[in-house]
Amino acid sequence: MQFERRLDRRLIFSIIAAGILSFTGVVIETAMNVTFPSLMKEFGISTSLVQWITTGYLLVLAVVIPTSGYLKERFPMKGLFLTAAGLFILGTLLGAWSLDFLLLLLGRLLQGAGTGIALPLMFNIIMEQAPLNRLGVMVGAGMLVCALAPAVGPSIGGYIVSLFGWRMIFWAVLPLLLISFMAGGLSVRQSSEIRVRPFDTGGLLYLAISFTCLLLGLTDLGKGKITVMAAILFAGFLLAFFLFRNHEIRCMERGGRPLLNIRAFGNRPFVLGALGLSLLQFICLALGFLIPNFSQIVTGKNAFAAGCILLPGCVLGALFAPVSGRIYDRFGAKKPVLLGSVFLIFSLVLFNSTLSFASTGVLMGCYLFFAAGQGLSVGNILTYSLSVLDKSMKPDGNAICNTLQQLSGAVGTAVAAALVSAAQLALPSDFVHATASGTAEAFLLLLGLGALQFAALFSSFRKEERGERRETVGERR
Repeated sequence: MQFERRLDRRLIFSIIAAGILSFTGVVIETAMNVTFPSLMKEFGISTSLVQWITTGYLLVLAVVIPTSGYLKERFPMKGLFLTAAGLFILGTLLGAWSLDFLLLLLGRLLQGAGTGIALPLMFNIIMEQAPLNRLGVMVGAGMLVCALAPAVGPSIGGYIVSLFGWRMIFWAVLPLLLISFMAGGLSVRQSSEIRVRPFDTGGLLYLAISFTCLLLGLTDLGKGKITVMAAILFAGFLLAFFLFRNHEIRCMERGGRPLLNIRAFGNRPFVLGALGLSLLQFICLALGFLIPNFSQIVTGKNAFAAGCILLPGCVLGALFAPVSGRIYDRFGAKKPVLLGSVFLIFSLVLFNSTLSFASTGVLMGCYLFFAAGQGLSVGNILTYSLSVLDKSMKPDGNAICNTLQQLSGAVGTAVAAALVSAAQLALPSDFVHATASGTAEAFLLLLGLGALQFAALFSSFRKEERGERRETVGERR
């Protein structure tokens, strides 16, 4: 099937339609983060349980996204989009009508399934249909659609909660979802042939149980239970079995195809780039939990004020996203990616240095540097990581990157919540001081991970440059 790459209205509206689903998912995610203290009071639940509103959503994303390679080959893009939009709308209605925590969680899980289909679909559309000379800009535009969500989620969420209650958050995004449904139905088009092949049901099952056990273990990490370690070890065992099974299926003569083609892990620059992207997502989602929680419990701010802390930084990061794409197209990935990583480390140093006397303004200023670094690097890391792969491996590389991103975000939220919850349990008589202590421990961990992220990205570029030099020498010979 021959498809002409062209930048036209249908391509733009296709990207926007798929991006709206991701946009609304992150809006509700960040808006609900602001409501955690209110939800804990209303439903009578703990910090470690309420964070599953975010962690459960990201867990479903991490499980569904690996199926994107199969879904893209097996079903028409328009059908996939309409299914994703339908699941998301159903989840939104359940969230709006929920009278207990379990129904609210179910709504978020359905939203995660819809976003898990839509998110890789958006980037597959860009990678397959956008003109090659505009690829960096278009990926930046796709990232911008998602990057705008954190800019409006916390502040608008806090404002809505203060006036109408948290259920109104779901009703507020419903018109956007209906617009997305109609726009995508009219604009999404097919750019590759549809092929029928067996689905790796066993692989999906192993992956889902492994991720779930990992997050369940990390949620209770600070409690020191034997079952915590058992859950994490069992998750590792299942993941190892998934990788072994993946290799066996790939070697089968009858043409079976594993859920994820892990041959991409043989490319070291890709592996290091994906690691850097995953660590960035871990830190980002952990901050999204820690900052509003700290602001409300420790400094005594209301939900709206806590949500506004992230607003200036998220706007700045969203503005950086398309600019960084242009920098990539002109200068390559190394400069914006490493500069963004430096900004990220600097922001975490500021957080650790100022937390003991942090006010709303101080937290806002620290987050500005983080958001600038994120805007400079996140889209370019993804574009770079996929660019070092062969064309046939790019869809699987996209699925791997998106899976690791969502899993890392879920792990980041779970670990941050576990550290704060452990401190609260250790000092139940002073809830405020315990929350501040747990937050400080979490920020120290994030600083170490920020340094590791820079090292991974720096090594990725070094290995790619060495590979290019060896190829050049080989050609000369």
